[in-house]
Amino acid sequence: MTTILVVDDSPVDRKLVGTLLERRFPWKIEYAATGTEALAKMKLVLPDLVVTDLTMPEMDGLELVRAVRQHYPEVPVILMTAYGTDTLALEALELGAASYVPKSQLAARLPETADSILRIAEQNQERERLLQRLERIEFDFVLENEPELIQPLVSLVQQTLAGMQFTDFAGRLQMGVSLKEAVLNALFHGNLQITRDEIAAVSDRLLGDDEASLVDQRRAQPEFRDRKIYVHVEIDRRQAKFVVRDDGPGFDVARYAAAAGAAPELEEYRGFSLIRTFMDEVRFNAQGNEITLMKRREKEEAARTA
Repeated sequence: MTTILVVDDSPVDRKLVGTLLERRFPWKIEYAATGTEALAKMKLVLPDLVVTDLTMPEMDGLELVRAVRQHYPEVPVILMTAYGTDTLALEALELGAASYVPKSQLAARLPETADSILRIAEQNQERERLLQRLERIEFDFVLENEPELIQPLVSLVQQTLAGMQFTDFAGRLQMGVSLKEAVLNALFHGNLQITRDEIAAVSDRLLGDDEASLVDQRRAQPEFRDRKIYVHVEIDRRQAKFVVRDDGPGFDVARYAAAAGAAPELEEYRGFSLIRTFMDEVRFNAQGNEITLMKRREKEEAARTA
């Protein structure tokens, strides 16, 4: 059974997070009040995922992320952030956290984020053995506007990266998160031109099964129906390159670059903030409907595997 370790010094918040996760998925929830207690529990039973508050006494979320990355690199960590902790959240992402969720958005985002991270983290051991012999791979996908296609694509890339032993587990997880964010942006904001306000207004029915979801409604309209998502992947022993393009009108790249330079709020540019933090190089085309992500293997690591 999947085990989630929730770490928060507030008993009320711990219970809230555990209840949100238990209501959506058949997971076992364990609790810790401090980072020190969390590490002690991990020595006894290793969880599949850690969900931790960023601001805690004794050992804060940054220190816990660093410790988990060092001792249990195969266990992903999701941060819960409060208002005013954007800079610390970015620092934690750089230290190896897999993602973050603002505390004001826990109900809407945490279960899906946790499920997504767990799915990305799954590994196929037999396929990894074969892929360890792979020197270079390049492939192209043309995807319809179907959210169900995104996770299998990310999983394929994750398995390839793992098999080629490209960086460590946390680094590969971050690359998977970056690719998924880029493709989701191409789907929602690019091809279907769904705004953030529209997503917030129907967060419980964005991909619903009981009625026509917002995605279903939008992709059935003639002006959006035939748009595609184009994903190009190149991976070799020295670097990985992902190019994601959509058929949408694009966006104002200059405006985004100016905002990024001014350190915008994470909430507004959450996906791009994750990508920019996790990848070595990120660039857009002039139209704003194509993003290129680059990750380079460390020189020492590349030399060992050459």
